[in-house]
Amino acid sequence: MKLFATLLLLSATTFAHAQDAQNQQAIDEAKQAATEWLALVDAGQYKASWEQAGEPLRKSVAVAQWEQAGRAVRMPVGAFQERTLASSTYTTTLPGAPQGQYVVLQYTTRFADRANAVETVIPSREADGKWRVSGYFLK
Repeated sequence: MKLFATLLLLSATTFAHAQDAQNQQAIDEAKQAATEWLALVDAGQYKASWEQAGEPLRKSVAVAQWEQAGRAVRMPVGAFQERTLASSTYTTTLPGAPQGQYVVLQYTTRFADRANAVETVIPSREADGKWRVSGYFLK
């Protein structure tokens, strides 16, 4: 009986480590997608950022509206200066979103006219297996 309990514990531990490794790989891939996408936003290339965004974002807002919103949100904070990843969380559920694979990335960001902004970037894995940004929020 002790042997069975030990084997059960070992298999549960092995599964947890494998799951953590898969989640970390997803987080790493999502961070790379977010970094590339944020570079477009930081450069004021809002149309290109919309084109590179995930399907949920593109379906929720037209490109012209995205460009207008991007300017309205980013112009008051000034030029991008520095971004530090504060947290990253892998999840399969988000409020108001379908079941899927998501990574919620929060950055502490410094802009020329706002020293302590918080950016939340949400990449999701799409049907083709690629991670693309599906949500962006700036506080």
